[in-house]
Amino acid sequence: MARTMKSEAKAAGGPDTPGGPRRTGTRGETAPGPLRRALATHWYAWTMIAPVVIVVAVIIGYPLGRGVWLSLTNADESNVERTIGANTIEATYEFVGLDNYTAILTDTVFWSRLGWTVLWTVACVSVTFTIGLTLANMLNRKLRGRALYRVLLILPWGIPAFVSVFAWRLLFNERNGLLNNVLNGGGIDSIAWLGDPTWAKVSVIAVNVWLGVPFMLVATLGALQSIPGELYEAAEMDGAGPWQRFRNITMPGIRAVSSTVILLSTIWTFNMFPVIYLLTRGGPGDSSEILVTYAFRLAFLNSPRDFASSAAWGVLILLLLVAFAVGYRRVLRKQGEVW
Repeated sequence: MARTMKSEAKAAGGPDTPGGPRRTGTRGETAPGPLRRALATHWYAWTMIAPVVIVVAVIIGYPLGRGVWLSLTNADESNVERTIGANTIEATYEFVGLDNYTAILTDTVFWSRLGWTVLWTVACVSVTFTIGLTLANMLNRKLRGRALYRVLLILPWGIPAFVSVFAWRLLFNERNGLLNNVLNGGGIDSIAWLGDPTWAKVSVIAVNVWLGVPFMLVATLGALQSIPGELYEAAEMDGAGPWQRFRNITMPGIRAVSSTVILLSTIWTFNMFPVIYLLTRGGPGDSSEILVTYAFRLAFLNSPRDFASSAAWGVLILLLLVAFAVGYRRVLRKQGEVW
């Protein structure tokens, strides 16, 4: 009798049947899925982050989607929706697919701007990291007035970027600037800091390094202070010199922090609009113009304003940074970094 009832249960697709539905303790109720279980278990966390997710989706998601859509059209100043007096002219731009991207990637303007943008980014990040790490090593030691030095070195970070750039414009002034007055006092001819293509590039790199050093200093100093002092004492007792201690203890100890700040600094520098635009306006000519300033020029300075091409430039900039971040992460993972 028992064997017969068991066979009937299997034939009906009961809980003992491998292919039958899984049931909970309540008869006829299926087990909740993984998403439902996660919501039930972590409902408080989901409730707390929901407003942030919604705000970010609205502030970032909509403009990003709008930009991608515009990059696939021929929208410009003459065919977008606009209001003249009491009259509203409807938009007449059309979908053109990938024509804007094809035009950009086959134009030498994009590749020349990309080359200078990469050079500008590498130069700024490498010099900034080197100076920041050097100053952090100096301030990590016991010396008189260390707190004052820290405040003075972090001071550029507290000044608004546009104020700093305007101050540097005065310093770089060819006729009355402090730098040329110092050179003239030493019998050296004045330099056209912002009027010569080469010196203009050197100038924007110097200003960006000056603005970026405090961030590198704070980040690397915090990483240095987290390294146990016993490691240096043991290495010194074993006869390791300063360079050996720096290479085998300091650099591995700050690798997790340095890899993150280098990535952030690269992204910020690649899109550093204020320094280039406020200091040189991309000049002289277009010698110091990077990708983001050229995209701004297309959308707001050129006539007619080309919104579609500017949006396509913005999407390409985003794709380049995403590709760099993904490649950078893979390199770190191969080196054993969890990031």
